[in-house]
Amino acid sequence: MTELVGIDVGGTFTDLYYASGSGVDRVLKVPSTPDDPSRGLIEALQAAEIDMGRLDAILHGTTIATNAVIERRGARCALITTQGFRDVLELGRRDRQRMYGLTGVQQPLIPRRMRWEVAGRMDHKGTELVPLDEPALHDLGAALAAEGVECVVVAFLHAYANTAHERRARAILTAAAPGLEVVLSSDVVCEYYEFERTSTAAVQGYLQPLVSRYVRNLGARLAGLSFGRQTLVMQSNGGLVPLPQLSARAANIVRSGPAAGVMAAAAIAQEAGFRHVITGDMGGTSYDVAVIVDGKPRIAETTELDFRVPLRLPMIDVHTIGAGGGSIAWCDRGGVLQVGPHSAGAVPGPACFGRGGTEPTVADANAVLGRINPDRPIGLKHLDRLDIAAARAAMARLGDQLGLGVEETAAAILTVVNHIMARRTRLLTVEQGLDPRDFVQVSFGGAGPLHGAAIMREVGIRTMLLPPFPGVLCALGCAVANLRHDLSQTVERPLADVPPAEIGAILTAQAAEGQAALAGARVTLDRVEVRHMANLSYAGQIHTLRVPVQAGWDHARITAAFEDVYRSEYGNTLDGIAVTLVGLLTAVEGVRPKPDLGRAADEVAGTPVPVGWRDVWFDGWLRTPIYDRTTFRPGMAFDGPAIVEQADTTSVIEPGQRARVDRLTNILVEVA
Repeated sequence: MTELVGIDVGGTFTDLYYASGSGVDRVLKVPSTPDDPSRGLIEALQAAEIDMGRLDAILHGTTIATNAVIERRGARCALITTQGFRDVLELGRRDRQRMYGLTGVQQPLIPRRMRWEVAGRMDHKGTELVPLDEPALHDLGAALAAEGVECVVVAFLHAYANTAHERRARAILTAAAPGLEVVLSSDVVCEYYEFERTSTAAVQGYLQPLVSRYVRNLGARLAGLSFGRQTLVMQSNGGLVPLPQLSARAANIVRSGPAAGVMAAAAIAQEAGFRHVITGDMGGTSYDVAVIVDGKPRIAETTELDFRVPLRLPMIDVHTIGAGGGSIAWCDRGGVLQVGPHSAGAVPGPACFGRGGTEPTVADANAVLGRINPDRPIGLKHLDRLDIAAARAAMARLGDQLGLGVEETAAAILTVVNHIMARRTRLLTVEQGLDPRDFVQVSFGGAGPLHGAAIMREVGIRTMLLPPFPGVLCALGCAVANLRHDLSQTVERPLADVPPAEIGAILTAQAAEGQAALAGARVTLDRVEVRHMANLSYAGQIHTLRVPVQAGWDHARITAAFEDVYRSEYGNTLDGIAVTLVGLLTAVEGVRPKPDLGRAADEVAGTPVPVGWRDVWFDGWLRTPIYDRTTFRPGMAFDGPAIVEQADTTSVIEPGQRARVDRLTNILVEVA
């Protein structure tokens, strides 16, 4: 039977999920190591005492790309563009950083002084208008190498229609500077929209040297543990990519960890009978929320990583805000309490972690209010008991500014952070025409179950699902994910002008490229699934609809499929207006053998027995039962207030809520 380990390297903790032939063997959390994320991964493996010789695969998600973009710690890059397009990264779209006001700060990943133009031009059909200035490129390549540039991004106008100039530029640059890494925009995303394509290529170039070093470091560390089998890394689209292929797909892992959590939440909720899901992943640094409709996570074509830093790659539509267990509480100039987005991180961490942190955080508020067991610190190897005195001192200092006592200050922090998370949840549901009462909320992450009950109450969600191991669900998501490659090609022609044979040839070529990449991964697969889509619109429309299609379909069948999707989205069709084929896309997925998420068991009525009692703050101190989740059996039920403790997290059940254990050992929380 397959033995594998899933590891999610977060900003504060590194989570591990180990599954053997008999099911889940162990889960744990260790502090992350921001200076070298690969070291934290190895420390998690060592802490779990796993026999590396028995492992078939290591699967993991990472925040290395996310943090590099946020903190601007990527590679020293240069950008070479078509003459006249040096400033495309600044020009962007007609947008503003803030809704009100005409000022803002833009930080392009590649500053203007590192961007150059070169003569040469293609038109939108791929016809050469101006020859490429090859001597200038050769001289520029040698000069950039002398400047210590790590990577050069080449993004020429209309390269999606004809890649010849970009490919020739790469050959010239590598000949002039053999050690230089060169990224072509047409290799990263072969689509129109010059700004988005150039920005996406810039993200790839900014991350590629950093990710390459990470791949080398991790590979060497795993070799030191005598592990020579496959290591797979989670991508932002919910699929896996082999470690050796990671450098060339660095931009695809910007939302690696959050995507893993969404995939696991979708799978667990579907097994429990829920197809409409809101996921809430609260870690030490951030809160990630996503919406799943009919069992399928939403896929975003373009994601804004920062102001005017769009990434045009398929990504699970996860919205991230700075609200985590380590988020710092502070007073603004008006004396109003704020929480986040800055975090205490893994070092120095919250005050109660005993690592020198002094600023009040969400974790400190939970500790002061009795919601966290101070005698069972989760994921902390350096102390046996949380430093409650330090947490109270941090609350007292903030309380002096607010005119509140210690407990009232801690409660105010939780109220504010819960409101921030609930507001983002409403943004993705109510403000999108979705009724949150039709959804189940899956709360996970190290801090998610501490706050899930408050969020569901504030948003109006009827049911919350707490998975068996919510604190390491992102690590589980890595373990249950499949390999995936997404390929795209802009066409931008009237559908009637594109022969069906040409459409079929493009889709067939994309499928072959994806299948070749899967074959190169050398991973055991149960099967390969290929899905084709077309981006279609009516003539004159800017926005497109993604329509499932098949190679071999004629114009009439493609048009009928488009009209079905258009009618479903807008309630009608626009008869008499021609259809435009904007682009063709193919997703190639290699389905892997999966570990058991949990075996169903017969439900037996009963109430679990508390392992203890302690005072917990719920609008005042209440004597509250403490449950050990390992004692729960399917069919058991109990009322709030209650605290449920387990190895990877702590869950809070509020007064007026009722919890029951389902046949898969999930905890379902509802309003009593």
